[in-house]
Amino acid sequence: MPRIEIDGRTPDPDLLATALLNQYGHFTAMQVRGRRVRGLDLHLARLRAATAEVFGTGLDTDAVRGHLRGALTDEYADSAVRIQVLHLDPAADPAIVVLLRPPVDMPRAPQRLRSVRHQRPLAHIKQVGGSFGQSYHGRAARAAGFDDALLTAADGTISETSIANIGFFDGSAITWPDAPALEGITKQLVQHHGPGAGLASKTGPVTLDDVPAHRAAFVANSQGIAPVSAIDDTQLPVDDELMAALYDLYESAPWDTI
Repeated sequence: MPRIEIDGRTPDPDLLATALLNQYGHFTAMQVRGRRVRGLDLHLARLRAATAEVFGTGLDTDAVRGHLRGALTDEYADSAVRIQVLHLDPAADPAIVVLLRPPVDMPRAPQRLRSVRHQRPLAHIKQVGGSFGQSYHGRAARAAGFDDALLTAADGTISETSIANIGFFDGSAITWPDAPALEGITKQLVQHHGPGAGLASKTGPVTLDDVPAHRAAFVANSQGIAPVSAIDDTQLPVDDELMAALYDLYESAPWDTI
């Protein structure tokens, strides 16, 4: 059963209704296991930077950490977590909302993506509710038998999927598209720890026409990493060696105590 706390307490119906009616804010999503999470400092840095940009104020990340720690009772020690920062009271600092649900791991089955011409506004901010277009195109792609939508500019420049970063592998390095996109935490972990595992990262433009020149592709988000087997009608082989290295890298990334 989901659990929600606002500023460290269970909300009454009035406060919950206020939160539902005031969805201007941002969030971070994470998988918690045994009250630990990968990249905790990266999550807190994301929340702090977005709060400064969205609300023009600071964020007490010690308080964020304390609210999260308090919400992770024994029943919820393993959880899928969202921490939202919402402005519920104009006279007060933004509220910290902690949402807990059962844990989720990304299936490792190869994903098929459908390209669409759409880019999220303010893509670098993880917006509460996401943008309507992002959700619309993701749902439409899944209804058409794909796993997700691949967001592109009008000239075919690739940015991200509706819910994940995408990386392309040429046999020597991972290329992350140089286009407006969220800097995902799992992407940042791969960039940071990848060189030690022989997986260098770089950033550069990638278009739909460039896809066949790459040896493989994969997606990464808060649930994990999965290979990409097709973009539209273009088939991509699953590089088992690459995926094994990515899975090992992800599984070996340090877990931070909350």
